Amino acid sequence: MIRTIILMVVLMLIFMFVGNAIAGEQGMMIAFLMACGMNFFSYFFSDKMVLKQYKAIEVTAQSEPRLYSIVARLAETAGLPMPKVYIIPEQVPNAFATGRNPNHAAVAATQGLLKTLSEQEIEGVLAHEMSHVKHYDILIGSVAAVFAGAISMLVNVSRYNAAARSQIADNRRQSGRGGVLAMVLMPIAATIIQMSISRTREYKADEGAAYLTRHPEWLMSALSKLDDYAQNYRMQRATSQTAHMFIINPFSGLGSLSGLFSTHPSTKDRLARLEQLKKEM
Repeated sequence: MIRTIILMVVLMLIFMFVGNAIAGEQGMMIAFLMACGMNFFSYFFSDKMVLKQYKAIEVTAQSEPRLYSIVARLAETAGLPMPKVYIIPEQVPNAFATGRNPNHAAVAATQGLLKTLSEQEIEGVLAHEMSHVKHYDILIGSVAAVFAGAISMLVNVSRYNAAARSQIADNRRQSGRGGVLAMVLMPIAATIIQMSISRTREYKADEGAAYLTRHPEWLMSALSKLDDYAQNYRMQRATSQTAHMFIINPFSGLGSLSGLFSTHPSTKDRLARLEQLKKEM
């Protein structure tokens, strides 16, 4: 919870900075009020927004018994409440968890994941997501997704203001330059925040999955397959604002420069850590 509060405060300060750059003190106050509203919204409704974005469909033990039973078994083993279970109508295999706490959690897997992986590999992936739920990572990821989308929106606003103000009086050009500065710094700030949130927690979730299933090799095999697909295929509705939520970055195949701003550690490093953990276990 402390990490989530720190994230919300940092994002609020970023909003205030860009508001000041765009429209001075008045803009900073408007940005402050917007950030307060978004903190409230992201805490209670960010999970629903992300699930809706990916057109996720809730399933039950009757409609999708294999997936539901795996999640139920993992929840019982981990001592967690049963989360809601969703399927995303997407053929590229991937998965994520969302929600504000273990009592209000959801696990979503793509249709491609269920078709591509074995039952043991699926269990390894879902154990990773249940580990995120147990460590309260899901709220941080959902909040970051909402604010990243809002940051993108503010960048577009600052672009418009910078272009408009560059054509009017000299005393307003400084504000235009401030808008350009905000336009440059905002995406960088969003990327840094998402990277700091996601890279460490992915290692921890991998470790949690290994201990939950007692079979690190299940997740290792799944990660190898998911990474191969991500290198060659892109999810239809994937966005940079929500990429950090998935077990494998949907944009892994963008080229060598994508690794610089990746929200995930490399799959090679994750496999190496799991291999070491397997030996220790």
